[in-house]
Amino acid sequence: MSTTVATPDAEETCTYCESRISDHDPLCVRDCNDDCGSPLYFCNFACLSAYIDENGLTTGDACEWNPDENGCC
Repeated sequence: MSTTVATPDAEETCTYCESRISDHDPLCVRDCNDDCGSPLYFCNFACLSAYIDENGLTTGDACEWNPDENGCC
């Protein structure tokens, strides 16, 4: 799987709060399970975390631990 790395435009805004990402500590996220589509830019980890929570992006994606399964513990 390959992706293209590119520097975002200086006026690019945060997907969550819409502030300019270049004024903060930005990060880029791609969904590479869906053809590595367009990146989403966030101005910081707090906005990314809020976006994940508000969109329920962790629902059904986490491992579930069951201590009784397979004779464990």
